Amino acid sequence: MNYRLHYFPESGNSYKLALMLTLCGQDFEPVWTDFGGGVTRTPEWRARVNVMGEIPVLEEGPQRLTQTAPILLRLAERHGQFGGRSDEEKFEILRWLFWDNHKLSGYMATYRYYRAFTPSPDPAVLAHMRRRLDDYLIILNGHLLERPFMIGDRPTIADISMMAYLSFPKREAGYDLAVSHPAVNAWLSRIAKLPGWRAPYDLLPGKRLTCYV
Repeated sequence: MNYRLHYFPESGNSYKLALMLTLCGQDFEPVWTDFGGGVTRTPEWRARVNVMGEIPVLEEGPQRLTQTAPILLRLAERHGQFGGRSDEEKFEILRWLFWDNHKLSGYMATYRYYRAFTPSPDPAVLAHMRRRLDDYLIILNGHLLERPFMIGDRPTIADISMMAYLSFPKREAGYDLAVSHPAVNAWLSRIAKLPGWRAPYDLLPGKRLTCYV
């Protein structure tokens, strides 16, 4: 399968797909997208690449796939890695994917972008989002105190989804997880030991957004 990944380097959702493909031993052609320049908001780009106006987009030959969670599920099934082995595991993976998209990744993506990549963020808005993230990280840390990976003793796409926005340099989101959430930090270290693992900016090269922190 010939894959092309439309991405920008700061996108944790792009990193999820880039890392999944890499861990599955799949090559992909990176297609850098000028997200900071507003290209994804133009009618031309939406008509040509993604009507939802979002990154990432994964091309499989003539098909363009969007929305990271269903793409991860598709890749797990196709390549026979990081998926569920039973109905119970498949349900747990789906449960955590939904939670991650609505809670952890959903808030961390917005908070980190607003905090690090906009010049004058409103402190009240940042404080509101930080309180929500603190709660989600408490939930995640408690869950990982009892198991090495999200659904048990091996990594799945639930881990690949949930670790992405937590894997960027800590100055961007301002969390020192080794201090504040040690079980989360230990889990990230276990994932980083997987054969083929690479950090976000190593997998996602190209022109970067201006970082203000």
